[in-house]
Amino acid sequence: MMEHIFKHGTNSEGPVLLLLHGTGGNEHDLLSLADIVDPEDSVLSVRGNVLENGMPRFFKRLAEGIFDEEDLIFRTNELNAFLEEASAKYEFDRQNKVAIGYSNGANIAASLLFHFKDALKGAILHHPMVPRRGITLPDLTGIQVFIAAGTNDPICPQRESVDLQQLLEDAKATVGVKWVNTGHQLTMTEVEAAKQWYQQAFNN
Repeated sequence: MMEHIFKHGTNSEGPVLLLLHGTGGNEHDLLSLADIVDPEDSVLSVRGNVLENGMPRFFKRLAEGIFDEEDLIFRTNELNAFLEEASAKYEFDRQNKVAIGYSNGANIAASLLFHFKDALKGAILHHPMVPRRGITLPDLTGIQVFIAAGTNDPICPQRESVDLQQLLEDAKATVGVKWVNTGHQLTMTEVEAAKQWYQQAFNN
């Protein structure tokens, strides 16, 4: 099991919001985001199992912006297996989940999409990068993805978000993008944009 928080929402039909923190964060970091996006949904917030200089992450990296691909694959499988366990334990629909990830958490959420056809119903990716290149993605027809990225992000270059959008769309996902004129920090502007996108994508 991974360290996590599960919170039953008042809307049992709505997606479970899977919260995935950035480097150095924990399972408490994004709870306020879930409250903004949809306060009625159930929440599963997970802490990454990797420590980098004492800071929790979801997978190892070799350097800034260079992922340890072997560990990324291992940890993606680990997270997917945990989601199976959690859905049985907390009795929610395994496929009715929307990830909200920031930075490292957005990257592991994208990796779930890259490796598993039914891991997620959708994802909100704040400042993501392309998790892996040169692989064939599953058919993501019907999967809704929202990417929020900063035009001056020193950690996550614009090209990464542009390429990620293209790869997801080539796999038939529906992708919305919000560019904010900022760096790598998570801004209220993009959170509000994510909320609007979510209401249209999942609450119609």
